[in-house]
Amino acid sequence: MKPVFLNELAMACALGADLETVAANLFAADAPGGLVESDLASPGRPLAIGRVPGELPSLAALEVPLRGRNNALLELALAPIRPAVERLVARHGASRVAVVLGTSTSGVGESEAAHRAYLANGRWPDSFHYTQQEMGMPARFVASRLGLTGPAHVISTACSSSAKALASAARLINAGLADAVVAGGADSLCEFTVAGFSALGSVSAARCLPFSRNRCGINIGEGAALFVVSRDEGPVRLSGWGESSDAHHMSAPEPEGQGPERAIRAALQRAGLEPGDIHYVNLHGTATPQNDAMEARVMARVFGAGTPCSSTKALTGHTLGAAGAIEAAIAWITLARNPGRHLPPHWWDGAVDPEFPAIHLVAPGTRALHAPRRVLSQSFAFGGSNAALVLEAA
Repeated sequence: MKPVFLNELAMACALGADLETVAANLFAADAPGGLVESDLASPGRPLAIGRVPGELPSLAALEVPLRGRNNALLELALAPIRPAVERLVARHGASRVAVVLGTSTSGVGESEAAHRAYLANGRWPDSFHYTQQEMGMPARFVASRLGLTGPAHVISTACSSSAKALASAARLINAGLADAVVAGGADSLCEFTVAGFSALGSVSAARCLPFSRNRCGINIGEGAALFVVSRDEGPVRLSGWGESSDAHHMSAPEPEGQGPERAIRAALQRAGLEPGDIHYVNLHGTATPQNDAMEARVMARVFGAGTPCSSTKALTGHTLGAAGAIEAAIAWITLARNPGRHLPPHWWDGAVDPEFPAIHLVAPGTRALHAPRRVLSQSFAFGGSNAALVLEAA
C-alpha cells in the first residue's frame, strides 16, 4: 500500500481554540492548564471539566438540524482546513473527498435543553429538531459545510471512535473509494455524559490523576480535531493502525489487556516497526482504577520501562468520542510543531501505585535528546473496543 499522510490539522479543546494555542499550552512546564471548575454540565455540583475556551461560531443562519454545540466545535475546526479541502475538491471533485468522524454525543446537549423546554411549556422549541441528536449528523454537517458529496459517515464506539475514524479514512483511500478524507471527531459537554459516568462512580471532582495510587476517576471534556488525509506527502504519515475487540464487559476492560495489546501490535506490524522504534506513547490514561491498571500492564509488556509515555487527559479532560482524534492531534503536534523537542507531559501527584509495573511517565518540561520521529496513540473504549495509531514524521 502507498503511504497515507495527515496533511492538515485543525483542533480545539480545553487547551485552546486553535492549533497554535493548543501546542503552546500543551508543553507548558510551570503548571497544568486546560481544565476549569464548573457546574455547567452538573448543576449544583462543580467539577473539573475540559471546556473549549471562548465563544464558538454561531450556526443561527443554518437550518435547525445543522445547529448545535457539537457542530459549532466542528465549524471552529473547519475554518483553518477549508482552503486545503477546496483545493482537493478542485483537483479530484467533490465526490472523491470523503468525511469520517467519531462522536458519542452528537446533539444530545440540544435534546437535553429541548426536553427541559417541553416539560416547562408543553411544546418542543422551534430551535430543536430530533435529527440534531442523530449520530450521523456531524458527518452530514461537515459534508454540507464543505460541499462534499463523497462517502460520509460517523463511527460511534465510545472512546475509540475517532481513532477508528482515522483508520477508516486510510482504508477508504487504500480501497480507491476516495482520494482524500476529512477525518477526526468531535464531542461536546452535556449533562448526559457527566451523569452516566457519575453513576459508574468514575468522575473526579478535581483534576484527574492518571496512574496515581490516588486516582479516582475522569474529568469530562469536549473538543474537535479534524485532519485532511490523503496520499499527498505531508508533515506526518499515518503509518500504522490496529483495532481489536475484547468482548469482555460492557464498561470494564479485560484486566490483562489482551485486546489492547493486539491492537497495539497490529498497528506496529502494519507500520513495519518494533516497539523499540517508538519514541513516545500517548496513553489512554483515564485515571480510573481498572483502565490504568490494565494499561500499565500492557505498556510494560509491549514497550518495557524505557519508552516515554503520558496521559494528556489531565489537560484536555476525557473528550470521549473525540479523544482518539484529539490525542492523535497531540501526537501530530509532537512530530510536526515541536522545535523544542518537547514530550507531552504527564501531570499527576507523583504517587506511584505499588501494584503497577514500572513505566516511564514523562515529567513536565522533558525534552527528547533527538526530535521524536515515531509516536503511538492508543484508545480503549467501553465494550472492549480498542484502537492504536502509529504516526511518523515524514
